[in-house]
Amino acid sequence: MHRVRPETVIDFNLLTGVILSTLIAYLLGALPVAVWISRRNKIDIFSVGTGLPGASNVRRQVGNVPGGQVLIGDMAKGAVAILAARQMQVDGIWLMLPCFAMVAGHWKSIFTGFRGGDGLAPLGGAVLVMFPPFNGFLAALIGSMVTLGGQKLPYTSLLGLVVGIAALLWLVRNNSPEEIALAAGVTIIALLVLAHASVGHRKRNAKDEWSELDEGEGATE
Repeated sequence: MHRVRPETVIDFNLLTGVILSTLIAYLLGALPVAVWISRRNKIDIFSVGTGLPGASNVRRQVGNVPGGQVLIGDMAKGAVAILAARQMQVDGIWLMLPCFAMVAGHWKSIFTGFRGGDGLAPLGGAVLVMFPPFNGFLAALIGSMVTLGGQKLPYTSLLGLVVGIAALLWLVRNNSPEEIALAAGVTIIALLVLAHASVGHRKRNAKDEWSELDEGEGATE
């Protein structure tokens, strides 16, 4: 009688969890929180300001409270995506797949004709729960402080992301190899987010859609 080897079952379960969590993460990332909240206030966020459906644009064009709601909602998308993956027994470096899928969903949302924001806030939410509480929270806090402290500088949020990720790498430098690999994976995703944001910024500058006042607008898109 042929018996299924235990490691085969474990591999199949891991593969199933990775696939399901990646699909769920994309759908969570694609949830257009900024669009919903802006429409509730009778504003099409794609047609005002920078045209980005994110917290910064909503804050400027709709109001502080709606902007705060979008920030919390977008960060929650990232956090829930990682928590859901862990419930499906996905952990370690495999978390990079649902993490990237969540960011990709925010970039190209199936619910908005594949339009979206930069993905900084969702990535921040994912980092908060992906690492031990102290490391994730402190890295996010450092990045947020840089962003808030340099509001008059251009692209402050992108600078905040760079500083936050650098802080995360420093915090996990003496941790297990798995956590170091996970931090390296997050860094790669952060670089992709920066590249995506930079391309978007250049396109808006070329169309004269990015004023000096709004140059820090990529903050939490």
